[in-house]
Amino acid sequence: MTQSAYEPTHPTALAVDAEAPPPSETVTATFGMGCFWGPDARFGAMPGVVRTRVGYAGGTEPDPSYYSLGDHTEVVQVEYDPDVVSYTDLLDVFWANHTPFSTPRKRQYRGVVLAHSDRQRETAERTREALEARTGTAVETTIETLDRFYLAEDYHQKYELRSTPVVADELEDIYGDAFVDSTVAARLNGFVAGHGEDDEREALFAKLDIPPAALSEVRRRL
Repeated sequence: MTQSAYEPTHPTALAVDAEAPPPSETVTATFGMGCFWGPDARFGAMPGVVRTRVGYAGGTEPDPSYYSLGDHTEVVQVEYDPDVVSYTDLLDVFWANHTPFSTPRKRQYRGVVLAHSDRQRETAERTREALEARTGTAVETTIETLDRFYLAEDYHQKYELRSTPVVADELEDIYGDAFVDSTVAARLNGFVAGHGEDDEREALFAKLDIPPAALSEVRRRL
């Protein structure tokens, strides 16, 4: 089993989070695809994605941090409901939203699939081969087995949402340390970054019991 320096929580302060599958009923995927702020938002808006978090993985240095990253890579970790979205669906988003045909100068921003199981690794390799066959270009993105995930600092979590202070402040007051694992926070982080469909946004807004000023600030960002 993959080791982790982080133990997820299951926040239940809002109804949407209370209805979300607990970690025991989800599957986890981990991807490196450049700066982790963007992928965190993109995956967070996807139906079937339950929780997201950003962190560091893929290296050997113990206890990395943003200013002491060592040989680790910025990654996004995605918990998803396999009855709603598949690992292949996530890989489709992964391949379409980083640069797979070149290697960045910094290992920090490399493209990498960090598989949690042999099955994930096989699926990732199959989709990489399909991309190469379709484009006729060698893919530089690597596929590795995840050894350990280290949670990034609070200020990196749900970065787009944290840039909408009224909303982020309200949700952090509700969740405290569980903010990072809120389905609501993942969705709103994606929505304010421009992801998601109008009907998905309105369906979530109708369920939220947060102050009108906070909801208005979210709408302003759309």
